[in-house]
Amino acid sequence: MNLNFLQYLKKNLELTDSQLEQLFPMLNVKIVPKNYLLLRLGETRSYAYFVEKGLLRSYSIDETGRQHIIQFAPENNIISDRASLYFSAPSNLIIEAIEETTVIVMDHHYTDYVAELPGFYKKNEVILQHHVWHLQSRIETLLGATAEARYLEFIKRYPNLTLRVPQWMIASYLGITPESLSRVRKELATRHF
Repeated sequence: MNLNFLQYLKKNLELTDSQLEQLFPMLNVKIVPKNYLLLRLGETRSYAYFVEKGLLRSYSIDETGRQHIIQFAPENNIISDRASLYFSAPSNLIIEAIEETTVIVMDHHYTDYVAELPGFYKKNEVILQHHVWHLQSRIETLLGATAEARYLEFIKRYPNLTLRVPQWMIASYLGITPESLSRVRKELATRHF
């Protein structure tokens, strides 16, 4: 089976074909339907998910019931609730399939195996620091950028999602109202963007 996940591991963790062959039996491939919840509020799950095909999102819900999308995970992305995954804390996030999605479920069998590989921690540190850098940039954008700048950054980060997700989800991710997003898109259209 030719999985994107194996190519991801080969590239990012520099795994050999032999190491990938040993890992293959530990992989749990799961197809989840649209709207399926991989993680619910309050659950403790020690799983991370690699998206082979499809689209997931993680979001929180505030005290008024409004959703705040934290992350979209299209193909070749990993998504989890780190607090639940690493610290066994009840989840404050929900992870949901926006489309029918094929995921690789990474559980303790996978993490135990790759943690024993030579050089894993150094390579994993680079991946983790890149993720932290992205989150830091996202926070800076949410705190200081205009709605238009946020939308343009979204398009840069997720160039194929504008046609795959509803406008209200994009607005939630950007921290603006759907009406504000509509105004931004109309303004950009008048400038032939």
